[in-house]
Amino acid sequence: QVQLVESGGGLVQAGGSLRLSCAGSGRTFSRYAMGWFRQAPGKERKFVAAISWSGDWTDYLDSVKGRFTISRDNAKNTVYLLMNSLKPEDTAVYYCAAETANLRATMPAEYDVWGQGTQVTVSS
Repeated sequence: QVQLVESGGGLVQAGGSLRLSCAGSGRTFSRYAMGWFRQAPGKERKFVAAISWSGDWTDYLDSVKGRFTISRDNAKNTVYLLMNSLKPEDTAVYYCAAETANLRATMPAEYDVWGQGTQVTVSS
């Protein structure tokens, strides 16, 4: 079983960058697909990016392609989301999640373990 803790959120001006980190505990972290989701107030959680356990595939929300990069360092039990060229519409609580079957998934219900989230606020 894995536990996830996000960090790296904060307040940034439009056009700026942030790198979110998701630190996992558990001996099988490296075998999990990992995803990033975001949720704005009053909205459902929305898929942002995902990466397979080996890094052989990645998926992105269309609106973040070319701006966000998901990566992982299994030796450090950490997944990252580098966010460049941030826009106000990127403002949300960002969550990392584990898909313990290494499934290529974009729906929140398909992910098994969730972190508590980290706030990202992008000002105009």
